[in-house]
Amino acid sequence: MRVAFAALAFLALAVQAHAADLTVAVKTPRGQPVTDAVVMVDGQGTARFDWPLVIEQKDMQFRPFMLVVPVGAAVAFPNHDTVRHHVYSFSGAKKFELKLYGKDETRSVTFDKSGIVAVGCNIHDSMVAFIRVVTTPFADKTGANGEARLRGVPAGQITLRVWHPYGKAAGGEVVRTVTLPATGGRQEVQLDLRTPVSHNHAY
Repeated sequence: MRVAFAALAFLALAVQAHAADLTVAVKTPRGQPVTDAVVMVDGQGTARFDWPLVIEQKDMQFRPFMLVVPVGAAVAFPNHDTVRHHVYSFSGAKKFELKLYGKDETRSVTFDKSGIVAVGCNIHDSMVAFIRVVTTPFADKTGANGEARLRGVPAGQITLRVWHPYGKAAGGEVVRTVTLPATGGRQEVQLDLRTPVSHNHAY
């Protein structure tokens, strides 16, 4: 029994030793950084992200514009505006409707299926947000500098995915198979964007 436990402990340490960090820089063909691109590496395991699972309504906008959540996550939708909002989605990954509610009230929705969820307000058409529901524990979104950092990715050959709701690629996603060294690595991905629209019926 002790031998078995020792073998399992050694295996766990070996897996950790071969986990590496991956930085992904996403740019347009003109070299401009792409903000709010979702960066993912295919993988197994429980996803636990350290950012708030919240999309607030403030100054007549959804904030953040892009949220990455694991399957099964409950997302809160607090209203910080002085007007009422009617939050909804017709997306296949999650259809829901949060009927009119006012300032300092909140509602929540559980996202139990992976995929893309476009969120809108039935009263204010200019309000748009997206939720990417993922099954992988290796996911993040790019910041203002166009970069995202994935930690603890298994070294070796990996499948890297970069998605943006306004990406011109099929499904808005660019997919690459790359090799990640045990010491970590950096990838640059080019993503061409189309002009944003108020409502994205593709999702």
